[in-house]
Amino acid sequence: MTAAPSTAPPTAAQVLHRCRDLVRPELERAVARLHPWVGEMAAYSFGWCEVGGAPATAPGGKGVRQALAVLGAEAVGGPARAGTTAAVAVELVHAFSLLHDDIMDGDPTRRGRPTAWRAYGTGPAVLAGDALFALAVETIAEAPAGAPGLRLLSTALGDLVRGQADDLQFADRPWLGPDRVRPEAYRALAEHKTGALLGCAAALGAALGGAPPTTVAALDRAGRELGIAFQIVDDVLGVWGDPAVTGKPVHNDLRARKKTYPVLVALDTPVAGRLAGLLDSGERPEAAAALIEEAGGRSAALREARRRIAAARSALAAVPLDAGTERELGALLEFLVGRQL
Repeated sequence: MTAAPSTAPPTAAQVLHRCRDLVRPELERAVARLHPWVGEMAAYSFGWCEVGGAPATAPGGKGVRQALAVLGAEAVGGPARAGTTAAVAVELVHAFSLLHDDIMDGDPTRRGRPTAWRAYGTGPAVLAGDALFALAVETIAEAPAGAPGLRLLSTALGDLVRGQADDLQFADRPWLGPDRVRPEAYRALAEHKTGALLGCAAALGAALGGAPPTTVAALDRAGRELGIAFQIVDDVLGVWGDPAVTGKPVHNDLRARKKTYPVLVALDTPVAGRLAGLLDSGERPEAAAALIEEAGGRSAALREARRRIAAARSALAAVPLDAGTERELGALLEFLVGRQL
């Protein structure tokens, strides 16, 4: 007797793998249009080559943004080309933002090897980022019905810049006092810096796929809520995460004195004075982590992440989407934030 085919929905890992396989050839074709040296730096940033151009299989990102773009197009019944075009554009923007962020933050490594600015120099890495940004805009401008897509992309880019500006300024603000960073300000930062491009990815695929504005807006809202949740879960992992999962030492964000969501929540409680002293010294991160947890910072962060995922699901449920694709989007939501939830 022949077994019936499985009707179980694909896992998030399967969804990500499928979308990467769809997008990678188009992304390579886009990068090949760049100046050869700039294209090499772009390929290095994607993990495709070593310095000098020799092929490499360095670990890349999860491909979340490109998956959201593909699923956004599929969810509204759009052509496959709409999803891959949107995916290429958002991957180019994401790579551009990482190149520039690494320079601004002075980060020497990314995904286990030297960042592009350390490998090629600061000026060349800035140039490569600029080229990726320009190529993303060109990719959407050349797409059929690209005008709505350009508006979505320009809005997301503006938000990215706003979020990065806040991030740089927040680092210099005090732990305590009237000028301290409040949790609500951090949530806005997370939406701009992380959520904007996730929202743009899903919305861009839908827009190029011919979806009505209400559906495009709902997918954008869902991605933005996901971005806030994802950033807050990352913050929890940055303090209490398993190094085998995060790839970073435990308490890494505390040693770096980052103003993450659990920290900011704890600084709004009676332990604020003691916690600020520990954070300033940077010498006892384990004591700071215990104090943040005692003050409710960890539990508050996880509650906020759950609220944001619920809001993302509500946004998706408010508009008509392909049922199978909606399940895949749901699996992706759980995968991205389920690491601590």
